[in-house]
Amino acid sequence: MKAVIKKDLLHLLSKAVEITAQRDNTDLEELKDLSEHAIEDVAVHKDLDLVSVTVLIYSLYKIFPDISEEHYKDIFLEMKKAQQQLEQNNMGRYNQEIKVLFDLVRGANAKIKVHLEDVMHAARIKKSASLLSKGLSIGQAAGIMGLSNWDLQQYVGKTTYFSGHKECTPCAARMDTAFKWFGVVR
Repeated sequence: MKAVIKKDLLHLLSKAVEITAQRDNTDLEELKDLSEHAIEDVAVHKDLDLVSVTVLIYSLYKIFPDISEEHYKDIFLEMKKAQQQLEQNNMGRYNQEIKVLFDLVRGANAKIKVHLEDVMHAARIKKSASLLSKGLSIGQAAGIMGLSNWDLQQYVGKTTYFSGHKECTPCAARMDTAFKWFGVVR
């Protein structure tokens, strides 16, 4: 694992541990903000470990109100263990802890269990759309998040998220720049 990715993962996990250390009303918004910050790292590095932690954090944000106190504590402890294993550079145990975290989230509540796959799929789609706004293509964004292009196209087609984009450079100026790059004389 690259040092910069490990550093980003440690930052995300330590922030998630810090947020969930004490359960309160601000946790929900803080988890959402952390998830939004994490997607920027995914866009830059395109790393699967970052993708899984980002989806995990976003899934926690979505199911947070329905988690029992017991499961909340278990999730907190497992996040702390995952952070410690990553700090000790024990990647095998770290990956096991992440798997346990996803299993805990799945089993946290019967209501959650029924809808978790939808939540996780929606999290991947939402985060893929965020990757699009960072300049990645639909194919790249869908591939990074483990989706088909079709899943992402359906979502993007229904949103107005990208319709507000305005070009600030006139077309003629962009064409002149392109001609200069390729040495074309007009």
